[in-house]
Amino acid sequence: MTVDDSPSMRMLLRAALTDLGYEVLEAEDGVQALERLDGVEPDLLITDINMPRLDGFGLIEKVREQDRHRNLPILVLTTESSDEKKQRARSAGATGWIVKPFHPEKLAAAIRRVLH
Repeated sequence: MTVDDSPSMRMLLRAALTDLGYEVLEAEDGVQALERLDGVEPDLLITDINMPRLDGFGLIEKVREQDRHRNLPILVLTTESSDEKKQRARSAGATGWIVKPFHPEKLAAAIRRVLH
């Protein structure tokens, strides 16, 4: 599942993930992601940080509160690169971090790291 308020970023992620053989479910922000997570078991969650309604930090915390998603790998994909933000994401329960703009091969490598 990808979560990003930018339609162009969702499109880029969909293309990269589809090329890697993944089926992609999309959400525009944390609120919509939580609604869509209800009843599905994704292999991975990729989320932006800066989004309306519920940001990436809040989304990660809420996902981690759910028993069935406690071990779901969560990659943060954002323009933010400060150590403080990375630490905050890790504390919330993020598994990995990629800085935008991303290269599809770097995304694939990050996915392999968190899934294995």
